[in-house]
Amino acid sequence: MKKIVVNDKMQKGYYYYLTEPMGKNFDLDFKPELSPKEMLELGVFGGKYLNDCKSEFPKEWFKNAKTSLVRNIELNFFKVDASKPLIYWENKGWIHPQDPRGWFQWYCRYYFGRRSDDDARQIKRWKAMTRHIAQLKKHCPKGVLDCRRKQRQALLHWAYDSRLI
Repeated sequence: MKKIVVNDKMQKGYYYYLTEPMGKNFDLDFKPELSPKEMLELGVFGGKYLNDCKSEFPKEWFKNAKTSLVRNIELNFFKVDASKPLIYWENKGWIHPQDPRGWFQWYCRYYFGRRSDDDARQIKRWKAMTRHIAQLKKHCPKGVLDCRRKQRQALLHWAYDSRLI
């Protein structure tokens, strides 16, 4: 069991243990279609995510990642803004103190091998995104990526590969 110590802009002295092999032994209800590395390479969150905490995760996740010091929507795969500011998520009560950056930070750590008491809640939130998949299937011809680009980008932010819909 490896201990990960976090000291970045949003967390000082936080630590967790990797109790599972990276990318393995997920909850049976959790079947993400994209790894954090794939998401970062495709372009999510305007390239401004995890910038000050890259050292927490494997270097290969960032080798071909589309990142920026300032939010740049052109780096998103669908070139649209599909994000809400962190304060929005905080006001909704959706931010857990162990993952102050939100769902994607939780997912990166889960994929990396951390398991926590917040897993069931986050997986439930992930599953709720399937309503967007249903809307894409209903309103967009298969493979037409210009249809509902904002929904497609939002799905990418939640590890669903909306290019396949």
